[in-house]
Parts: sequence; C-alpha cells; structure tokens
Amino acid sequence: MVASEQLLTLASLLGKVASAALIVPTSEALGQLKWNWFHDSRAMCDFEIFDKASRGPWGAALLLFRTKGRSLAALGALLIVLLLAIDSFFQQVATFPDRLALQKSSSLIPRMAAYRPNIIDTYKQGLLSGEIDRNIRNVLEQFFYENGTQPVPFGNGTRPDIPLTCPTSSCTWPEYETLAVCSSCTEVSHLLDITYTCLENATIDWSGTWFGPLDVMPYPIGTVCGFFLNSTSDAPLLLSGYVADAADSPVGEALLVRTIPLADLDTKAPAYGVGSINYKHVPYPILDALVASVTDLETVYNKTAPLVHECILSWCVQTVESSYERGKYSETVKSTFMNVTSEPDASPWPWNVTGEWFEYMQNITLQPPLTYSARSNATVFNTTYTVDNATAFIVSIGFDDFFPSSYTVKNNFSQPVLRYKNYPAGPLNRYLNFNPWLSPNNITRHMERLATTMMNAMRSDVTSKENLPGHAYDLNKFVSINWAWLTFPFILLILSLVFLVATIVKTSKDTATGMWKTSTIPTLIYSLPEEAQNKLNPSTAWNSAYESSKKVRIRLLPNRGWRVSGASHLNTSPQLPQLPHPAVQAPRGWI
Repeated sequence: MVASEQLLTLASLLGKVASAALIVPTSEALGQLKWNWFHDSRAMCDFEIFDKASRGPWGAALLLFRTKGRSLAALGALLIVLLLAIDSFFQQVATFPDRLALQKSSSLIPRMAAYRPNIIDTYKQGLLSGEIDRNIRNVLEQFFYENGTQPVPFGNGTRPDIPLTCPTSSCTWPEYETLAVCSSCTEVSHLLDITYTCLENATIDWSGTWFGPLDVMPYPIGTVCGFFLNSTSDAPLLLSGYVADAADSPVGEALLVRTIPLADLDTKAPAYGVGSINYKHVPYPILDALVASVTDLETVYNKTAPLVHECILSWCVQTVESSYERGKYSETVKSTFMNVTSEPDASPWPWNVTGEWFEYMQNITLQPPLTYSARSNATVFNTTYTVDNATAFIVSIGFDDFFPSSYTVKNNFSQPVLRYKNYPAGPLNRYLNFNPWLSPNNITRHMERLATTMMNAMRSDVTSKENLPGHAYDLNKFVSINWAWLTFPFILLILSLVFLVATIVKTSKDTATGMWKTSTIPTLIYSLPEEAQNKLNPSTAWNSAYESSKKVRIRLLPNRGWRVSGASHLNTSPQLPQLPHPAVQAPRGWI
C-alpha cells in the first residue's frame, strides 16, 4: 500500500511537471504575440486580454472569444485551456490493481497410486477375520440410510473433503491422475423378465416383520401379488408388491424398495449364474446390484411396475484438475479410465468360499496406456494403479450391510421400515427420515456422490496418499501502465511544439516588436517623458536600452503617477488644447 501511494504521488508530480513544461513556452509565445496583435488592433483591452491569457485558462477563454480563432494566438489560448485536463489523464496512466503473484511457499493436494490402508489383522477362532474399511464405514452409512454427506460452508464456498494445504488465498496444481472409484447406473427394467402375478405359498423373504434367525424362525409363507423377477423359476424374486391374504385387511404389508446384490450374500456366487446384466465388460467391480423402487404405497396397490436400476461401483483412474480460490475448492474430472474387457467370461470370479469363510483372490491393477490421450505433457501420472486383494475385500464387504435390503410398510397408517444386515443371526430394522433409494429420487446422482465421497475418504488415508506440490498465489499490488491515456498529453505536446515554432516564424519577420516578447520595459519606456525615453534608448539596439535602464530609477506613487530620477516634467504626448496651468506645478522629475 505504501509503495502504491508513492507511485501515485510520483504520477501526480509527473503531471505537474508536464503541465509546467507545456505552459511556460506557451505563455511566453502568447506574450510575444501580444505585441504583434496589439500593433495591429491598437485596442487597449487587447493588451489586458493577452496578459490574462498568459496567466490562466479564464484569460485564455476570453482570448479565444476575442480572436474568434482567427489568430495564431488562439491556438495558444486553446492549449492553456486544454492543460486543465492533463493532470486527470496523467493520473489514469498508472493504476495499481491487486493481482495474484506466485509465492515462495508451496501448496499440497493428495492423490493415490495405490490404496493401502493400515489394516490391523483380527482373528476369529484362529482364522484371519475381515473388517470393514474404517475410512469408508461412516461414508457408507450416511449414503445407505440418509442423503449422504452434505457440504460444509467455508469461506466463499464449501470446505474441501480432502486434506489439501493452501497457505494463501489462491492455489493451483498441475493436472494429475489418481486412483478413484467410479459409478454408473442404468435403467434395466426392459432387460429383465418382470411379470405381475399373484403367487400362493410364496416365501415372504422381504418382510419387515421377520426377525430371524433363519434356522430358528423360517420366512413366512403367504399369497403375494406384485411384480416378480423370474416368476416361473423355482426362486421367484418379488421386486414390488404386497401380501394379499392378510388376516386383518384385504391387503397387507407392501414392498416399496428392494436392493439385490448380483453376487449372493451367503455364497458370493454370481446371481442367477450370470452376475452382471449390463456391465459384463467391467471386471472385478466393488458393487454390482439392482435397485427396484416405487413411489408410494398407492403405486403398489395400483399395480404400477417398479423402476429397476442396475448400479455399479468400480475401481478407475481419473484425470483431475483442482484449484482453490478464496476458500472455495473446485475439482474437475477431465477423463476416466476403467479396466474393460471384450470377453466378459475371460476374467476369473474373484471370490473363493470355504464353508463360512470368504476370500477375495484378485489383486487389481489398472494400467492406462502410455499413449493415453487424456494425458498432456504437464499431467502427473503413474504407469500403474493398484489395489491388493485384502484391501479390495474390506472395501467390498462394507456393502453387504445394505445389499440386500428391503423397505416395507404395513398400511397407510404405518411408517415404512428398513430391513438390512440380513446376516444369519438375524436382520436389523430401522426407520428412515429420508430414503434416497425411493422413487422418484435420482439414484444415479446418489451413486455418483457416493463414489466421489468414497474416493475422497481414500485420498485422505495417511498411508495411501501422495502429496502433489502446486503453486500458491497471493494478492500483491502491481503497476499497470495504460498507454492510451498518454494520447492526450502527447497531442498537447505536439500542438505546443507547432505553436512555438509558428510563433518564432511569425515574430521573426516583425522587426518592430519582434524582440519585446513579454517584457514590460517597452510599456514603461513609451509612457515616459521624451527626455527619459531618449536617455533609455540611446541607440536602436535593445541591449543598449536595457543597460541604460539599469541606471534609471522609476517609482509609481498613488495619485501622482510615475517619478523618474533625473527627468523633467516635460510632456511629449500630442498637443492638447491649452488649459490653465494648475496653481501648483509638478516638481522636477514628476510626470
């Protein structure tokens, strides 16, 4: 701030100096032209107007009006008037905007080449037991039973969900690749064998009133009407419907939402022997499941078909561009790379089941080609991105809590209940304040947010993240020169030069008054008595008169006129009619 004030003062000083540099020769030239104009006009008022014009803009305006622009002096008067604005133009030449400047301190942002959380082994009955990844446990719960994580207001935007470091108000990072989680959802109702029917002695394995465990309390049996998947098979699966033979009502408990993993919960075998429906080209997904949903209870009773989505979460590599500006973090995914295969059956099934024990056998490696088109020369990348089988296991089993699950309601007066964690010991039930899986909520967008939040949680893992350095910027004062504002001062400079040269040329031809310029000595000389004039003008050379004038003392006294030392009171002006001499004669030396 101090430096900018000093520069502003310097700019003002420059304007003052420029004004003075232009006004001095202009005033001098006007003083020269005064005698030339007065020699022709002989009007006493012109003498005063020219004097005022050389002193300021008001007199210059009067001179413009007097000459009506028909004299060279009018150009000088115009220049003096225009000089009023030159300071404003000089002040606009230099501005001092706040601009971002690169700082010495560095910014950091996390990325992943391999996800390897610090897994602490736990054992059950002497065998290694898997635990849900603690980095994403809370994330999954918020998206399973609520509307997911919500952004936290911070600064001008929201708080970043990753532990970045930005020591200033603005930070940027080079484009980078990172291991990530990607999602996709496709509406597959038309691809499935879905039929509306009523089945007697149907197994009601979705009821919210069943508490298990299965070996103690079998699933209830009853007549169920609704939309079944593979209704003619040995194990038809209800997607949406209701119990038709309720004891206390013509219609009983209704199924609103059902989630179905395409890998069996108990055996991890591919569901229906096919596994994925629409994503066979994606090997080793984290989750592949169906979500069947209706709007409300009346929709079920009105025999409206449910909307069925197949949703997938898989490991991928994303090319990301990040920036942080005044408390607002923004992140743009430029491209996504996924492992895909043209032969769906070529990849081995990753799960191995031995009794009650599951094991994930596959190490996952993603290797974008070296000629990957999404990369630029500035992109920071690794040749391979990996997730080992133990990590893939603890991430995948976190979804077993919610896939499978069912969301049911007994009647119009009851609150829907969610049945989840369908393990052998029995399921859990809970009420939901908001169900993000219920139509018409956007399930695709919900899964996208889940994938992003999972990736952010993984990038925050201390043992997995790699900090990528970037640039930190802060606001500094800069000097900006606006050269266009110098046009007006340059025009004035050129006009002043033209005026000065023209004045020299014009007055050099005037031998009578050309040497007087702005001097007031001619005024004094030619108003003095003839005796004083002759004394001060012994020759035609002006310099001689100037030297002689040094020896003469002249004084102007109020009400008495000029008093010249050593001069008589003889009057050299034209003869006027004889008037009576005053009673008291002026003493010698008085005019």
